[in-house]
Amino acid sequence: MQLFIKDEQGQYITATTPEIIKEGRSRTRSTLKKGSEFIGGSQAAKEAIASKISSYQHEVFGCLFLDTKNCILEWKEMFQGTIDSTTVYPREVVKEALRLNAAKVILAHNHPSGNTDPSPQDIELTIKLKEILKIIDVKVLDHIVVGDDLTSFTDMGIQF
Repeated sequence: MQLFIKDEQGQYITATTPEIIKEGRSRTRSTLKKGSEFIGGSQAAKEAIASKISSYQHEVFGCLFLDTKNCILEWKEMFQGTIDSTTVYPREVVKEALRLNAAKVILAHNHPSGNTDPSPQDIELTIKLKEILKIIDVKVLDHIVVGDDLTSFTDMGIQF
């Protein structure tokens, strides 16, 4: 499979790997801007979030805040941790959801180890955040774990 780009003279040429990566990053940045994309399911969420936190060598926890129609309000990296953990403060997630007037949120974090199996702590945190956010009428749609693969709690059938 080849990918082609248009050069300055208007001719199509085979894209190099750096050009493909540059274009991919550019398009991903634009997809997480306010109102720019409708998130219709876990696949769209995984694609939107993956490139944001997959390259970190430390854990990062972020939230994709959505409006009532599942359009992006903002992607926000909320907390940074170490190579195998990060501390998440629910109060800060609530403050950000209220600031953005979010109706829904998709939680996400990376596993620098590459293993995307949710830990018991990941599941416990998700349940806790869902209960807290429910009080302010913000619905947790999913929790995505980014590593060598992309794991969606919803796709796994994890009920929270």
